[in-house]
Amino acid sequence: REQRLLPGSKDLADQERVFLSHSPLLLDDCREPVGMNELISPIITASARDLIGTKTISLEIIMIANYTCNKTDGDNTDFRYFIYAVTYTVILVPGLIGNILALWVFYGYMKETKRAVVFMINLAIADLLQILSLPLRIFYYLNHDWPFGPGLCMFCFYLKYVNMYASIYFLVCISVRRFWFLMYPFRFNDDKQKYDLYISIVGWLIICLACLLFPLLRTNDGTPGNRTKCFVDLPTRNVNLAQSVAMITIGELVGFVTPLTIVLYCTWKTALSLRNKYPISQHLGEKKKALKMILTCAGVFLICFAPYHFSFPLDFLVKSNEIKSCVARRVILIFHSVALCLASLNSCLDPIIYYFTTNEFRRRLSRQDLPDSVQLQTKSYKIKKKKKKKKKKKKKKKKKKKKKKKKKKKKHSTLC
Repeated sequence: REQRLLPGSKDLADQERVFLSHSPLLLDDCREPVGMNELISPIITASARDLIGTKTISLEIIMIANYTCNKTDGDNTDFRYFIYAVTYTVILVPGLIGNILALWVFYGYMKETKRAVVFMINLAIADLLQILSLPLRIFYYLNHDWPFGPGLCMFCFYLKYVNMYASIYFLVCISVRRFWFLMYPFRFNDDKQKYDLYISIVGWLIICLACLLFPLLRTNDGTPGNRTKCFVDLPTRNVNLAQSVAMITIGELVGFVTPLTIVLYCTWKTALSLRNKYPISQHLGEKKKALKMILTCAGVFLICFAPYHFSFPLDFLVKSNEIKSCVARRVILIFHSVALCLASLNSCLDPIIYYFTTNEFRRRLSRQDLPDSVQLQTKSYKIKKKKKKKKKKKKKKKKKKKKKKKKKKKKHSTLC
C-alpha cells in the first residue's frame, strides 16, 4: 500500500507527529473539540483522507464524533435536571394541599352517595404517595447526588410508577362507575360500595406487584466517582432485546392502550345517550355531569400519560444504543423528560378535577358549607367515639355476667 508523506515529514512516524501538530481536527489529551459541526463534516473527513491516504484519520474522526455525541447527551442532563426540579417544586405544595382536602371531603361524603367516591379516595391516596417523595427528588436534581442510601432511592423510584398506574387504574374505575350508574341507576345500592372496596384492594395488589419490575430492571452498582446516581440516572440491567421489547409491548397494551380504550368507549356511549329525543330534564342533567367527569378523565389520560407512553419505547432505544443519531438522541431525551414531568402533573390536576366535576366537592369547600362540613366531620367523629364506648361497656357487662355465672357454678359444686 502506497503511503503519501506530509510536507516536512521524513517517515511515517514523523508524518503522524506533523499531522497531529498541524491539524485543526484533533486536540491533544482528548480535550473538548472546537465545534461539533466542524468535526463531523464530511468535507473535513475527505480532506483528511487526501492528506494521508489511509483509514486512520477517518477512524479518529468517528471517535471524535462519538465523543461529541456523548457530550451532547451530557449537556442535556443539566437541562433535564432543571426541568425536573422546577416541575416537582411547582407540583409539591398545591398537590399536597389539594389531595389532603380531597381525602377530608370524600371521607365525610362517602356514606351519603352511591357514586365513585371510594375510587376517588384511592386516587387521592395514590397521588399523595408520589407527592411525599417529591422533596427527595427535588434534593437530588438540585444537588446531583443521592446521600440517602440505595434502598430509599429504589423505593422512591418505585413509588413513581405505582402512582402512575394506580392513577390510570382508578381513573378507569371512576369512568366505568359513572357510566354504569348513569345507564343502570336502579342496579346500584349501598352494597355496591363494598364491591368498590374489593376492586380497589385487588387493583392495589396487582399494581404494586407489576411495578416491581421497574426497580428490578435498574441497578445502582458501579457508579463512578463520589457521585451516587438515582432516579432517571439509574443504569438499566443487561436484558435480551427480544425480552425487553416483549415487556414494553405488554406494559404499553395493558397499562395504557386498554385503559384509554375503555375511557374513550365510556365517553362515546355517554355522549350518545344525550341524543335521546325525549330526555327527562333530571336525567339530562345527570348525563351531562357524568359526561363532564368522563371527559376530564380522558383529558388527563391524553395530557399526562399519552406523551410518556409514547416516549418510553424511544427512550429505551436510546439507552440500549439502538439509535445512533446525535440529533435524534437529543430530541428523544428532551421529549422524554417533558413527558415524565407531564406524568407527574396528574397529582396536581386530580384535585382540580374533583372541584370542577363534582358538585358535592365544590359545595363542601364553599364558604357557606365549609362550617357545616366541619361540624359533620366532628359529629361523625363523636358518634363513632360513642359507639366504641358502648361496645366497650357491652363487652365489660358480658365479662361480668360470665364471671358471676362461673362463681355460681363453683358455689353449687361445693355445696353438692
